[in-house]
Order: sequence, then C-alpha cells, then structure tokens
Amino acid sequence: MPASRRPPPLLVDSITAAATLAISPRKLWELAKRGDIPTVRIDRTVRYSIDDLRAYVDRQRAG
Repeated sequence: MPASRRPPPLLVDSITAAATLAISPRKLWELAKRGDIPTVRIDRTVRYSIDDLRAYVDRQRAG
C-alpha cells in the first residue's frame, strides 16, 4: 500500500507519544505510571493509543 494511502497508526511507541505531547519520555512514563495516560501492552512492548493521548490533552484543557 502506498505511504499516502496508509491509515494513521492507532498505537505509537513512547518516543513518538512523548514527542506528540512535547514532553520527555521520562515525563510520559511518570504520567502512565500515575494512570493519567493508559498504556497498551503487546507482549513486552508498551504502546500508547493516539485516542488516549488526545483525551489526556482534552482533560488538561478542561482543567
């Protein structure tokens, strides 16, 4: 499938998730550990849902 036709990813790794939120990977890990941002585990890999990242930002905006 050509790159322009690929659907956007549902899950991203910690580096991409942190960059998306403009925070450090360590801060992302702290937020996940506190339960502020849910994680998705696939075997030993931790991923973050794009929808969960958006929901976190929306909650922060709402105060």
